[in-house]
Amino acid sequence: MIGCSTNRLPTATVKPSAIASVDDYQYLIGPGDSVNIFVWRNPEVSGSFMVRPDGMITTSLVEDIPVSGKTPTQLAREIEVVLGQYIKSPIVTVSVGGFVGPFTEQVRVIGEASNPMAVNYRQNMTLLDLMIQVGGLTEFANGNSAVLVRVINGVQTEFELELDDLIKQGDISANVDILPGDIIIIPEDWF
Repeated sequence: MIGCSTNRLPTATVKPSAIASVDDYQYLIGPGDSVNIFVWRNPEVSGSFMVRPDGMITTSLVEDIPVSGKTPTQLAREIEVVLGQYIKSPIVTVSVGGFVGPFTEQVRVIGEASNPMAVNYRQNMTLLDLMIQVGGLTEFANGNSAVLVRVINGVQTEFELELDDLIKQGDISANVDILPGDIIIIPEDWF
């Protein structure tokens, strides 16, 4: 019976964050960021450019420069090489505005958070910082059954969280470091 068969999409590709330790954090440029490029003594090629959804920007001299997943300093050095074909010894500075970053560097909270969302990772972010940003738990949340999903060596690994203890009882021992790419899943409590 053809009508009974279902097509199933493959599961999402596991893409780890470029950051594996809280101590190694560096901001990476991503789609939606605004990149300000300053080329010393060359204002005609300097400017502000929006990173497209494909992770690239287009400048006045060079089209389709890949920028997503790079630090501002890495990007500046790469642009110097590219502009070196047109300008003698360019000196480039890159600064970022907007701070969206690539999806692999965002932290996502789903389920029974008051305001589930993707949050831009900030250096030294903890679970408590994240829960404050999403407004805490709903009245129906089962916070002590929440899980943190983290990609470690290419494998999604789940860790138990004690959000009720952290938020409702102030148990700071339940606070943990958050890394870019983490996903927090907060289930509903079934009375």
